[in-house]
Amino acid sequence: MEKLPDHLKKLYPFTSNWIDTPGGKQHYVDEGEGEVVVMLHGNPTWSFFYRNLIKELSQNYRCIVPDHIGMGLSDKPQKGFNYQLSDHIENVVRLLEHLKVERFNLIVHDWGGAIGMGLAERFPNRVGKIVVMNTAAFRSQNIPKRIAICKLPIIGEFIVRGFNGFAWPATWMASRKKLSLQVKAGYLFPYHDWKSRIATHRFVQDIPLSEKHPSYATLLKVEQSLSKFQNNRMLLLWGIQDFCFDDTFLREWQKRFPKAETVELSNAGHYLLEDAPDETLERIQAFLAQ
Repeated sequence: MEKLPDHLKKLYPFTSNWIDTPGGKQHYVDEGEGEVVVMLHGNPTWSFFYRNLIKELSQNYRCIVPDHIGMGLSDKPQKGFNYQLSDHIENVVRLLEHLKVERFNLIVHDWGGAIGMGLAERFPNRVGKIVVMNTAAFRSQNIPKRIAICKLPIIGEFIVRGFNGFAWPATWMASRKKLSLQVKAGYLFPYHDWKSRIATHRFVQDIPLSEKHPSYATLLKVEQSLSKFQNNRMLLLWGIQDFCFDDTFLREWQKRFPKAETVELSNAGHYLLEDAPDETLERIQAFLAQ
């Protein structure tokens, strides 16, 4: 288990909690009381990505925000855990069952979209409002070359785990504004050596581009379940300057959910919560209060 250093606690002042999973101890934040909001991060972020939302929303909601196994302050097993989409979904299912959560709203980003909608597929009658931010929960062949390189055998692992060639570039490629040194340190803290970067590599490997991929069937099942949530209130909150989840992904969400409210942030990139912190908070608060 990772422990947050004191110099980052001002940015991330939350009580740490852990639950046992087949992959080790999973870290999660559980702050506030009231209606539950589950926030799910992607790669290479961790619950730190949601820190400002947690601070504000926890005044009126119960915010449950896990770090996927291998990410953030969770354990980072080197063997015995597959790091596949189904594993991450099962861990979130296990967490909500452990916390006896009967009803929840969802906020998802990046890989959190597929994981979160996989969670929703398991509990369709428990899901309330859904906030979708720069993510996918359906198959796509649209993968940037800079990410495709990280999928390559041998060299991809060398880039990602040896040189931190995923989390480190994200601190300046995923945001349209210059992140402070402290914020950069927060994003990079969990990924400081070869072993601690295992999940940042495995998440890239787990992008299913063909039917032969071990996570293809899981993603297809998630995709096929999306139609169950046509009547759920949904907010599509999108950083338009995202080099990875570009507007083609947004249009696919709009096609599948024509009733969804859409907010396009023209000056925000993939890390839209960093690029437009005030507007994203305001939009999400208003949406949840409806």
